[in-house]
Amino acid sequence: MTDRLLPFDAPLERLKALHPKLIDLNLDRMLRVCEALASPQDKLPPVVHVAGTNGKGSTIALLRAMAEAQGLRVHVYTSPHLVRFAERIRLAGKLIGEDYLADCLNRVEIANDGQALTFFESTTAAAFLAFSETPADLLLLETGLGGLLDATNIVSQPKLTLITPIDYDHQAFLGNDLKTIASQKAGIFKRGVPALSARQPEEASQALERQALKLGVSLTSMGQGIDAWREGDRLIFQDEDALYDLPLPVLAGEHQIENAALAIKATLMLGVTLDAIETGLTTVQWPGRLQALKAGPLFEGLKNRASELWLDGGHNPHAARALHDFIDRRQARDPKPLHLICGLINTKDATEFFGHFAGLEAQITCVPFSSDAAIAPAELAKAAQSKGLTAVIAASPLEAIQALPHTPLRVLICGSLYLVGDCLALSPETYPV
Repeated sequence: MTDRLLPFDAPLERLKALHPKLIDLNLDRMLRVCEALASPQDKLPPVVHVAGTNGKGSTIALLRAMAEAQGLRVHVYTSPHLVRFAERIRLAGKLIGEDYLADCLNRVEIANDGQALTFFESTTAAAFLAFSETPADLLLLETGLGGLLDATNIVSQPKLTLITPIDYDHQAFLGNDLKTIASQKAGIFKRGVPALSARQPEEASQALERQALKLGVSLTSMGQGIDAWREGDRLIFQDEDALYDLPLPVLAGEHQIENAALAIKATLMLGVTLDAIETGLTTVQWPGRLQALKAGPLFEGLKNRASELWLDGGHNPHAARALHDFIDRRQARDPKPLHLICGLINTKDATEFFGHFAGLEAQITCVPFSSDAAIAPAELAKAAQSKGLTAVIAASPLEAIQALPHTPLRVLICGSLYLVGDCLALSPETYPV
């Protein structure tokens, strides 16, 4: 990561200082500051609003690739960033400029007038300013936390809402059962706006259906009106109108078929052509999510060029299951000694995370990374060992890689997007933005 002072660093730091000591999820602060900014949230291009626990970023990346293949100018808002803060805000296809971002943040600071405001609310208000002032055909808008009381939910009339797979995460804010979590996610539903949902656990599905019924929302769910599956090296997509034979998404992992299905149906509803959908499936990029590293110091640190090196920032139970499935499929096709290089932040249950890898024949190396919330490697190793896994510690991902044997290996760096961001910062040539 760069040490260069950026134009937006100072306003960001000042806005961080206004962060309320006790976070309460509500829209009052966001509505107040945006009203002082002349309500930019009401001056946006057509919005696709995306909530869920996992797959939001991948689904948005697929949507963006398909829409841009159609020639549309696409704004994108996602979080968190991996290396550069500007990754969160994409204006008509390009990352927001540093000076313009600083200007938007300064205007938010002036409008806020020193009152309490969360970091995410500050940056979302700045993003809405930029989106409202830059012509585009579409805005792909990702929620930060939940949906109902998320800062992005002041957009009153999106064109379409999407719910990606729901699982346990952020229980302190969203609730301890899937029904409650799903009800929070369904808070992005708006009367008269169609909604799409991934395949969900029964509890979550029922909660989404109840909210859709309450608002008179037309909800289409995977397995009920749309479906997709792999046949060999092709993706078969089916909806109420047709059956499509398409290329598989280039994003790794079987779970991407579900994300691709949501994106395909959404883009069809937006009028994107089949040719553009096919192009998007084969050109999409989403760094840090089962990304193969094939250059840079980490890859060069492997002693055998037949080794594989993967990066993945999945950090909750659903993501851990997807990672385990990916490992099982790779190992079944081409067995190699398996090494996981892991780091987690202290808001995640490390024992539960490693529980999803119990029984896996792998060595775990626990490493630090650049976050104050990082779990100490020794503590993380104990959590892995409590699940019967072999775990050691290292001072960095590079040191962990350099300590590996000379034989062809399968190495996965995983557990936290902060850790993934550190790794990508070392290898800018492997980091498409």
